[in-house]
Amino acid sequence: MDGERVALITGAGSGIGRAIALGIAARGARTWIVGRRAEALAETVAQAPKADLCTIAADLTNDTELAHVRDAVRADGDTLNVLVHCAGAITPGSVQEALVADLDAQYQVNLRARFQLTQALLPMLIAGRGDVVFINSTAAWGPRPGVSQYAAIHAAMRSLADSLRAEVNREGVRVLSVFPGRTASPLQRRLHAVEGKSYRPERLVQPADVAAITLAALELPRTAEVTEIALRPLTAPGD
Repeated sequence: MDGERVALITGAGSGIGRAIALGIAARGARTWIVGRRAEALAETVAQAPKADLCTIAADLTNDTELAHVRDAVRADGDTLNVLVHCAGAITPGSVQEALVADLDAQYQVNLRARFQLTQALLPMLIAGRGDVVFINSTAAWGPRPGVSQYAAIHAAMRSLADSLRAEVNREGVRVLSVFPGRTASPLQRRLHAVEGKSYRPERLVQPADVAAITLAALELPRTAEVTEIALRPLTAPGD
């Protein structure tokens, strides 16, 4: 990955998205970072002041704002080498008690926005023989009670990635799904609070861990493709 490459990372204002964005930028790529809060994106930029980071504050569930992201990247050039989907949300709730409105909201950000942004940028990714990365969750294939909506949407996200791969591999585009277990992040802090559990981030997968394995996959020669990666916290004896 070098200075001639261009990447776009959503959810780059914190957690895994920030870690991946900083890792890609550190390798010299022009890196577009997208998030809902401009101040969070500014904090990402502050961690790498010499990197080529371009910020776009946008809510990707809003079609107009998503189109603004598409247009900004298109105006910058004809190719895109890496698209990483990290923006996401979770609202816990049992099947009996969860609100349909919460299902709709999680679908909007976790699946619809990823589909729509991928579709909008796919010609650029094909031109750049690029990589598309879906940061998924182990909930996609190992759901737990209380996250039925989140798990179902992430299972659908896995299917989206698999279908996309079948369509674009012949164009030289690689598609990777990453399935982190519980990861130290603002989202996980909120989830622990809802569950009434003590939040101990040192016992969880770290955003830097997810970034490291994702970047390793992206840096493989184009003769190979990693299709799925799963990570989980390593619990030491006695924990």
